[in-house]
Amino acid sequence: MSREVFVTEHEDIRIEGESNSYDSKILVTLSSVFGEKTALITPTEVIESKSKLFVQAPRERVTVGAKKVERKLTTYTRNIGYVLTAILVLFSVSSAMGLMKARIVLTGSMVPTINPGDVVFLAPPARINPKIGSIVSYTARRFDGTPVGTFTHRIISGDPISGYVVKGDANPTPDIQHPKIPDISGVEFFKIPFIGKLITPKSLLIIVPCIVGFWFVMDALKNED
Repeated sequence: MSREVFVTEHEDIRIEGESNSYDSKILVTLSSVFGEKTALITPTEVIESKSKLFVQAPRERVTVGAKKVERKLTTYTRNIGYVLTAILVLFSVSSAMGLMKARIVLTGSMVPTINPGDVVFLAPPARINPKIGSIVSYTARRFDGTPVGTFTHRIISGDPISGYVVKGDANPTPDIQHPKIPDISGVEFFKIPFIGKLITPKSLLIIVPCIVGFWFVMDALKNED
């Protein structure tokens, strides 16, 4: 007996032989980079089907075509999530212990070293000693001592006793105030470009729905027949 099982774009698959039992069945699955084809063969007919309806195959046997891409994408996404979670936990613990803090730069006074939207990480002066060339965040004050804002600029001269002369890299002149150690909240040791622009309320209204939609798509692909 010769029976055609199914036809693919690349070849015909045929099963030859005879069965001693009227209810015998053979399940044949062909997997390749082009996808998967499965057929259930009985003494009277050939039924195209899906292997997962009959057996639980090892993942490496069924991960072909789009499913292979899906698995890789899922793995990468999960690993990125783990890394981001670890970073957030580390930052939260470090901030709570006073080891560092982060600040989103809003102005272009330090361009091109620091651009608007960059996030700078700062260590307290007790851990990193401010010196000429350091980028520091300090609290600017009025003549009566009232705080007016926080600036992140570079030290170009001065000392901790008489105060530091600070200047934005893009500014034509130094700042009027000469901050001393009590005014300096942190010394920059690391920065992440651009990410601060994604933390604004307007950006989050776009990003969060996109992330939710992405997970819905991934879940739909995972459950696709």
